[in-house]
Amino acid sequence: MRNLIFDIDGTLLDSVDLHAAAWAEAFRNFGIDVAPEAVRGQIGKGGDQLMPVFVPKDRLEREGETIETFRSALFKERYLPKVRPFPGVRALFERLKAEGHVLALASSGKAEEVDRYQEIAGIRDLVDVATHSDEAERSKPHPDIFEAALARLGRPARGQAIVIGDSPYDAEAAVRAGLPVIGVLCGGCPEARLSEAGCTAIYRDPQDLLDGYAVSPLRRGLP
Repeated sequence: MRNLIFDIDGTLLDSVDLHAAAWAEAFRNFGIDVAPEAVRGQIGKGGDQLMPVFVPKDRLEREGETIETFRSALFKERYLPKVRPFPGVRALFERLKAEGHVLALASSGKAEEVDRYQEIAGIRDLVDVATHSDEAERSKPHPDIFEAALARLGRPARGQAIVIGDSPYDAEAAVRAGLPVIGVLCGGCPEARLSEAGCTAIYRDPQDLLDGYAVSPLRRGLP
């Protein structure tokens, strides 16, 4: 039995482009011209780490919370209904649960987003622990959200918890938390970038991970 900690956006759900579009639209509403393609490479971070890339420091101090609140409402209303799970998510979680693993979610999203994501992915009944941005002082690539997940899991022994994510920020945060990490390509990050960030195994998507489960690190473990 292992504790498996999954990122959500880009890992379980096809939502990265939608988040990028929502951020770009929110920035435009405040007179900040940023292309969705530029934002896309920052998805995986929470707003506290993403906004400073595009918003000047003095303005961020004045309007950062307002921009984030606007973005959150915009995403919920216009983009969230378009989010769909990647192939194999439900089947993967069913297999992992049958194998006796403890399943956790660790997202930089808001609590209500994480709650809705479990419904969209069809895995609410299979998830043991779900953490969100309110449980982390800093978002990825800082390790706070994974530290929160580990605490909720009872601080399992070294080697008994593995992270699965799609972005270099997931990998960097996991490494900082002392956790091995498996990467998936479905979020759009190049394989080389995931490897550089610390992923020790990489799969196409949840279905590929399910298909290769018998010989995957999820079953045989990681050093």
